[in-house]
Amino acid sequence: MCLSIPGKLIEITSELDKTFRLGKVSFDGIIKEVSLTLVPEANVGDYVLVHVGAAISTIDEVEAKKTFDLLKQLDELHELNSE
Repeated sequence: MCLSIPGKLIEITSELDKTFRLGKVSFDGIIKEVSLTLVPEANVGDYVLVHVGAAISTIDEVEAKKTFDLLKQLDELHELNSE
């Protein structure tokens, strides 16, 4: 099953222009660098949905936390540590 995982954008690490950016996203303390190309509106502190290394949309903080907690309960986050 393909899922997008909510995480908090904590840093913009590379910015060619407003569209082509990379950033660090925290998934409950696990930090991954992701492409921000599809979410040019995302700013540090925003929550984004990440699928296959790319942020695909922004999400409300409350909804992000609910989704992340549900994924933890379902034990669907084990692959985050292995990437």
